[in-house]
Amino acid sequence: MYYVYLIVSSKTGVLYIGYTNDIKKRIVKHNTNKNFSTKNKGPWVLAYCEMYKSKKDAQTREYRLKHYGQALNELKKRIDESLSLAHLVRG
Repeated sequence: MYYVYLIVSSKTGVLYIGYTNDIKKRIVKHNTNKNFSTKNKGPWVLAYCEMYKSKKDAQTREYRLKHYGQALNELKKRIDESLSLAHLVRG
């Protein structure tokens, strides 16, 4: 399985979108500064996750969320409460 995920920095409120085949391992990498894009910006909290059987489908969804503002804005509206709660969590 592949996962498209949205994490939130509980320090800054910054959002990050990615995809992976091991969500737990990936969150650990974000929180141990092993990802250039999220280094020193955490702690990171998982706010949202979608599951796909196909790697290509996950990559396509990640691309759309990162490059098409409307897709991300629609998702943010749907998960507004989760984003607020994730930002409040302190790692």
